[in-house]
Amino acid sequence: MQEEYFMEKMVKGKTEEEIKIELMQTIIDTREKLKVAISNFEFAEEELIDYYTYQIKANQSKLDYLIKLAKRNGIVLDRVNELEYRLFRKNNMAV
Repeated sequence: MQEEYFMEKMVKGKTEEEIKIELMQTIIDTREKLKVAISNFEFAEEELIDYYTYQIKANQSKLDYLIKLAKRNGIVLDRVNELEYRLFRKNNMAV
């Protein structure tokens, strides 16, 4: 049910290529957030350990879900595609 909601939200008025790009960008962004949370956890003081643990778990769950969603929709996840999407996003942000 959540997958249908997420896909419906992404699909509205977009081409298949735009959907694919958005999904890959979301995966890349989530992976970056996970890396930051892990890095912050490694240097966290006692008061923030629970906070960063929550961020790690939340971002890992989201990343797992997005990867499963991408695979179900035939989107290939590899380093080459990731680099292409990063370049695409960088070029579009510069415009």
